[in-house]
Amino acid sequence: MERTLSPVMKYFPNLLIGLSVVLGSCAAPALRMVDRPIVFDEERRRLSLDYMAQRHNIQQSEPFIRPRMIVLHWTAIPTLEGSFRAFERPTLAGARPDLMTAGPLNVSVPFLVDRDGTVYRLMPDTLFARHCIGLNHCAIGVENVGSGRMTRAQVRANAQLVRLLKERYAIDYLIGHYEYRDFIGHPLWKETDPNYLTVKTDPGRPFMRKVRKRVKDLGLKGSPKDE
Repeated sequence: MERTLSPVMKYFPNLLIGLSVVLGSCAAPALRMVDRPIVFDEERRRLSLDYMAQRHNIQQSEPFIRPRMIVLHWTAIPTLEGSFRAFERPTLAGARPDLMTAGPLNVSVPFLVDRDGTVYRLMPDTLFARHCIGLNHCAIGVENVGSGRMTRAQVRANAQLVRLLKERYAIDYLIGHYEYRDFIGHPLWKETDPNYLTVKTDPGRPFMRKVRKRVKDLGLKGSPKDE
């Protein structure tokens, strides 16, 4: 089936469907990254700008972020295909009334990590994505397929991806989604409605401990409560 490239491709001509990139060395299994873009059309662009203005009080002409943080998640969906479909369309599905109160923009992240450790790049990493209340404007999101126990391959891939992003951007923080509320009152926190909060447990404390152990040398900060 023929597929049309979204308008965002004009900003990122190297983001090609089906492109595989292998990053790594002989010392460890390489990070395999495959481009699989979600729909980022004019509707999603407009909804992203609206969300930035209404929820984060940020006015911009294009929906880009300056990354300061990486937030790790799990999808709570057992398959890659089901997880991809959850992010693909520009607007929220009807099954998410709790999120609709803050706007119709669908949730998304730049990176989706399958159970075998393959990283799927859904969108450029500096495009705005809705994935973490109060911190979307500065956070790159990484979703992991599944819930509960993540695989060794996912731990390894997340750590390699964190290293790659740290080399690329001025990243200061690495947190699990369950830690996001610890940033309330922090200079990075931007949410116009103090009552718009959710309780999260993903991607699990054991997973975060394992990833953090692998990237300890990077000196990334976690929850402000631990500083």
